[in-house]
Amino acid sequence: MTRTIAVGLDGSPESAAAARWAAREAVLRGVPLEIVRVREPEPALAARAPLLGAETRREWEGGSPRDTADTLRDSHPGLVVLTDRLTGTADDTLIDLSGSVALLVLGSRGLGGIGGHLLGSVALAVVAHATCPVVAVRAAAHASGDHTPDDSGRPSAATPSRPVVAGIDAADPSHDPVLRFAFEEARLRGAPLRVVHGWSEPFPPGYRFHGDVDVHAMLLRRQAAVLARTLHPWRQRFPDVRVIEASRCGSAAQVLVAASREAALTVVGRRTRAAPLGPHLGHVTHAAPHHVTAPVAVVPHD
Repeated sequence: MTRTIAVGLDGSPESAAAARWAAREAVLRGVPLEIVRVREPEPALAARAPLLGAETRREWEGGSPRDTADTLRDSHPGLVVLTDRLTGTADDTLIDLSGSVALLVLGSRGLGGIGGHLLGSVALAVVAHATCPVVAVRAAAHASGDHTPDDSGRPSAATPSRPVVAGIDAADPSHDPVLRFAFEEARLRGAPLRVVHGWSEPFPPGYRFHGDVDVHAMLLRRQAAVLARTLHPWRQRFPDVRVIEASRCGSAAQVLVAASREAALTVVGRRTRAAPLGPHLGHVTHAAPHHVTAPVAVVPHD
């Protein structure tokens, strides 16, 4: 059975942008899109009403998956769009849903203020515990999608795709699901794939000695060779994807953010191991949705 792409709708501009992105992704993959609205049980929602305020609560409860579905069908003729209203706590419901879909798409921010914080907590829980990849989309995501600007300075479907960027630890063999997802996304778009590996020098900050320039150059070559060996089998599996290798000295999170400024999609990994005191995403995975303006895909792996 074909697994759908699901998008969570909550009435916010971010979730509307997520729905548009999810529709384009469903067209690329040739799969149905499922628009999901989660309604919390009345006692839980009522308890939060004083915190959310009347206007925010109306936005939370409002918004029609059916209206959004009609708009997306008009924009993408032939796309199969399903709608579903579920009842339960948003994080648990979306985490359960992740077990039956190929991809789950969410807005990367909520309703703003207190509401934004609460919805941010939901998104954080979903990213940390979902069993499928989760894509976080900001409200500013271009309706034209992944493409570079045309001569007028506006993104256009007639121009080449922006690159897909993947951040990995080249020395960690558990990153295979992250690379597989990134290569497949690049191939779908006909986009180049930039694979980023950030690493730190094994010396204390400010440490200097005679010949340290030569040592730094040696480390650069060594780390670049590690990344090249990691990517070699993937280049063979995806010969039609143009790969750009980027091994950089520095904070892995900062290196990834810098490499993602013009990205169509940024891909990072998240370990599935249990965390006794809540979700532990790692500093790179935690930083990406906060500082990368492109949609960010978080891929679970062992």
